[in-house]
Amino acid sequence: MIENILDGIHGALPREMMAPEVRKYRDYIDIKPGAPLYMKEFGFYCLDRWRREEGLDPDADLSALFGFDGPAHCTVGGLGGCEAPFVPEFEEEILEDRGEHELVRDKAGREVLCFKGRRSGFMPQYVGHPVKDRRTWEENCLWRMDPDTPERLERMKNAVPPAVGMAKKGFVVEQYIVGGYMYLRSLIGGENLLYMFYDDPKLIHMCMEQWLKVADRTLEYYQKHISYDFLLLDEDVCYNHGPLISPDMIREFLLPYYQQLLTNCLARRLDKTRPIRYHMASDGFVDPVLPLYREVGMGRCSPFEVAAGTDVIRAGREYPDLLISGGLDKREMAKGRDAIDRMLDRILPVMRERGGYIPTCDHGVPEEVKLSDYIYMRKRMLEWA
Repeated sequence: MIENILDGIHGALPREMMAPEVRKYRDYIDIKPGAPLYMKEFGFYCLDRWRREEGLDPDADLSALFGFDGPAHCTVGGLGGCEAPFVPEFEEEILEDRGEHELVRDKAGREVLCFKGRRSGFMPQYVGHPVKDRRTWEENCLWRMDPDTPERLERMKNAVPPAVGMAKKGFVVEQYIVGGYMYLRSLIGGENLLYMFYDDPKLIHMCMEQWLKVADRTLEYYQKHISYDFLLLDEDVCYNHGPLISPDMIREFLLPYYQQLLTNCLARRLDKTRPIRYHMASDGFVDPVLPLYREVGMGRCSPFEVAAGTDVIRAGREYPDLLISGGLDKREMAKGRDAIDRMLDRILPVMRERGGYIPTCDHGVPEEVKLSDYIYMRKRMLEWA
């Protein structure tokens, strides 16, 4: 029977058929105590300065230079990231010239104040958002969230072959989804959203019902071809003191939709033995929301921002079955090698012994970190790889 085919889709690929880096990543997923740590990085904000001031070759192979492991993880797109999964997206245009700045409509329909000629690399000022009431939701956004448009279906069709190819190599398969809070914030704006939870909760539910419809229909299509390990929610629901919305709001406006999506996804599995769990990604102090998201199937969290008060050792002890990545303090990296040694010597022995941990910066590596110090840190980390 087809469910007994061990092809990485209908059944787990035999371990002896996996590449070494895939076995290593699978040991992470299985929370295997004492297993070598998989080496990767969350991201970089420092590459331009390193190239400009520290002589980093623009063509350098960063994986070889920093000792990263080979690929073992497949991310499937099509459901947004930091914005709503609009198809089509808004047409970007300059709305107003303000001297050194310009007011721009971005692809998510937001009015954004930018430096003239520069759209990224800084924290923008959001002046307006596409949803102000039910009329603007329907006129500006609802039709862009149709799960069955030919353009959306074509994008999904094109995403299938590479995902199938990686799944057959035993890669961990993760679906990238804009989290409910991030989605609502991109539609309505952070401050206005807080008012709307009280002033028009029905509209919030209408928006989330469409989020669920698009996400579920997309997963249904992909699940005819692949088997998931994780559903990644790009959520950013916390700041440096805790959640940006109350636990009651999370329970009412987010968790029911997450629960339904996961329930539907589990029912459609080609590999009935494979668990599917949420991976919740959020900056800030996430400790207060971890129990909430675990109620609806969260099994993985990142990137554990240290400046906000998170600690991967504490989280690992409180939640022995939680997969963790991140937790290396960007500020300590910038202080030099002694600080780097203290940080690594505190975290890596404990977390390797526990298992289920990938050490990365707690966000993108910042410009303040010296290239030579970062290379030193990566060499030290290879002692645990």
